[in-house]
Amino acid sequence: MDATTATLAGVVLALFGGVLLLWCAAEVRLRHRVRRRGVPAVATVVAETDVHGHLDSAPLLSFSVLPSVGGPGGGRIGELVLTRPRGHTPLRRPVRFAPGASVRVCYDPDRPCRAVLAAGEVGRAVVTDLLWSALGAGCLAAGAALLVAAGR
Repeated sequence: MDATTATLAGVVLALFGGVLLLWCAAEVRLRHRVRRRGVPAVATVVAETDVHGHLDSAPLLSFSVLPSVGGPGGGRIGELVLTRPRGHTPLRRPVRFAPGASVRVCYDPDRPCRAVLAAGEVGRAVVTDLLWSALGAGCLAAGAALLVAAGR
C-alpha cells in the first residue's frame, strides 16, 4: 500500500473510531443520568401506523408526563408523550414489546421526549456498549497504526 492510501485510510479509520468512542461515551452518560435523575413512569407500547416504524426495533412508547408546578412552565398541565426510548435495542423487537404491553421508563423532566428504559427492562446493555466501544477503539488503533506505518 502506498503512503497516500495508507495515510488516507488511517485518517478515515482514526476519525471513525474516535467519533464512535465519543458517541458511545455520550450515550452511556445520557442514559445513566436519565435513569438516575429522571422521573419514573409506566409507558404503553403503541401499535405502529407507519410502515417504516415496524422496521425499528425500538418500540413506540406513550406515557403521561407529570405536570410541573414551578419553573418557567408555571402550572402547566400534564401531557401525553409519544417517543422511542434511547439506548440498547436488539436487532429484532422482543415479544415483551408487543402493542399494549406496559414498560417501565425514566424520562428527563426538562425534555420528556428523552426517555430510557428502566434498569430492570434492559437486558444486556453493558455488553452491547462494550462491543461498540471495542469497535471504536479497534478502528482508532488501526487508523493510528496505518498513520505510523505511512509516516515511515
